[in-house]
Amino acid sequence: MNTRSLDFLDHLLGEIDNAIRVLAAPAGNARKAADAPPAEPLPDADRQTSARLMRVNHAGEVAAQALYRGQALMARDPAVKAALQQSAAEEVDHLAWCEQRLGELQGRSSLLNPLWYAGSFVMGALAGALGDRTSLGFVAETERQVESHLSGHLERLSPRDERSRAILENMQRDEIRHGENATALGGSALPLPATLAMRAVSKLMTNGSYWI
Repeated sequence: MNTRSLDFLDHLLGEIDNAIRVLAAPAGNARKAADAPPAEPLPDADRQTSARLMRVNHAGEVAAQALYRGQALMARDPAVKAALQQSAAEEVDHLAWCEQRLGELQGRSSLLNPLWYAGSFVMGALAGALGDRTSLGFVAETERQVESHLSGHLERLSPRDERSRAILENMQRDEIRHGENATALGGSALPLPATLAMRAVSKLMTNGSYWI
């Protein structure tokens, strides 16, 4: 049987297939969100707020898939590539948790998700092209911002919505660990202009996904 090694085009086609699955197929997850209680009915105002917040988090997990996949595609060190792929796999769990909770809250995913995926994949690939240390620094800074973003959502959730709260707390623990792992692998701190630009993009995505 003839065999051949996969070239860059093969990997790129694989990424297109992955993007279609993330955007169009139901997310599957291997883990349960620890300590997440059963869904309980919420007052309509609380339900709508929770649904919008979970839509933002779902969009963030779509973007996270793209970021990690773009960075892994360009990674030089096999250990870095493996770490990025492992983090991406765990982010699929987050995607599934948010997707399921959105359904329970009678919400929907953001109509802008294809835009977030495409833009995030390009950003991830560019970060990866700058070298593994920069790419890992990008991961660490991204996760710091996500951790802060999740803290804000936890403050905005109704005390009645214990299920959404447990899901976000599980996600937050994972994000902290991903950032710590990236730093431990040699991630370098990003310059302040890059950090500020990342915050601006994150704010744009958050505001857009909350309403659209």
